[in-house]
Amino acid sequence: MVNPIQFPNINSLATNGIGGVGSALPPGVAGPPATVEGKDFRSILMDSLNEVNRLQTEADQGVQKLVTGETNNVAEVFATVNKAGIAFDLLMQVRNKLIDAYQEIQQMRS
Repeated sequence: MVNPIQFPNINSLATNGIGGVGSALPPGVAGPPATVEGKDFRSILMDSLNEVNRLQTEADQGVQKLVTGETNNVAEVFATVNKAGIAFDLLMQVRNKLIDAYQEIQQMRS
């Protein structure tokens, strides 16, 4: 039989504070990392914007090559255009969620 995870007692958390949570974790379970390494939100967003722009540029170049007769690989151009379209749709959904979150924060201030 598998032993269930034992959660810390709420009273011990209140008396020990949040710092007591790390010591109350079951053996073998790591707590949150001491430092967070990686990119900040702005960098991730800018990289995503640049990637979507790159995909759209590739799609445009593929369509231009198809129209001018430089290539006859319609399937490749179609796949490139679809990939750029999906990336753009995802970017728009992220934008919409950010706007929704901003508006919700604005309502909280009122």
